[in-house]
Amino acid sequence: MEYVKIEMQDRVAVVTLDRPPVNALDYQMFSEIAEAFTRLSQERDTNVAILTAAGNKSFCAGVDLQDSPRRYRPDGRREDGGPRGDARDQVDPGRIARECFGSIYDCSIPVIAAVDSKAIGAGLVLAACCDIVVASQNASFALTEINVGVLGGVRHTQRFVGPYLSRRMFYTGEFVSAEELYRRGVIEAVVPTEELMPTAHALAATIASKSPIAIRLAKESANRVEFMPLKEGYRLEQDYTSRVKRFSDSTEAAAARTEKRDPDYRWE
Repeated sequence: MEYVKIEMQDRVAVVTLDRPPVNALDYQMFSEIAEAFTRLSQERDTNVAILTAAGNKSFCAGVDLQDSPRRYRPDGRREDGGPRGDARDQVDPGRIARECFGSIYDCSIPVIAAVDSKAIGAGLVLAACCDIVVASQNASFALTEINVGVLGGVRHTQRFVGPYLSRRMFYTGEFVSAEELYRRGVIEAVVPTEELMPTAHALAATIASKSPIAIRLAKESANRVEFMPLKEGYRLEQDYTSRVKRFSDSTEAAAARTEKRDPDYRWE
């Protein structure tokens, strides 16, 4: 992949966005992010991912405004006389963006966003699709679509910051600091830039130490119950407890706790 890098160590995958100068999302980058998180969902070597970005100008400045009109051409060609691409994109130009965001939200392992500098528009959505967000003191978040004559991102932002602040951001296009989001209980931690990745890795290490089967079922369970009514959601959680107890890793977790030793998980 050209714009997305993956590094794996100690059951933690670090996914880095790297499309200078501001990590703006074009068709290829949307596709590569989707490919990266789909791959992580399929593999057994990691228990948690960290989504971060190279450069210090933007975590992600949103959709590439030069590329977007090319995606929305009604003839299915990205340029005059060019070949037609994926037929799905001609009738549904927004498909690739949904696939990208869905790959993070539905990733079978938890994803921690480590945000330094600005997360704008679709860049904010990338963070909002993650399970946990940590940020540097330089980080800020905005939905600036209204300033450039488009709309989008408010539903993910509602999930991220709540209904009222998301509306303010959607209507005004103004930036909100990481400190304000931390005060509102949205962000896990706000730290100096040099402490951002160590903070994300410390959190990831705790998650990575859990049963790989249990953490995947926990992620699936959390996603499924998120928008369910209370009673129905709790009933579904009980089913997931029954599911995880089918595996010997569940027995090993309980035994290790009782015997005060590190567990030996075997994907069984």
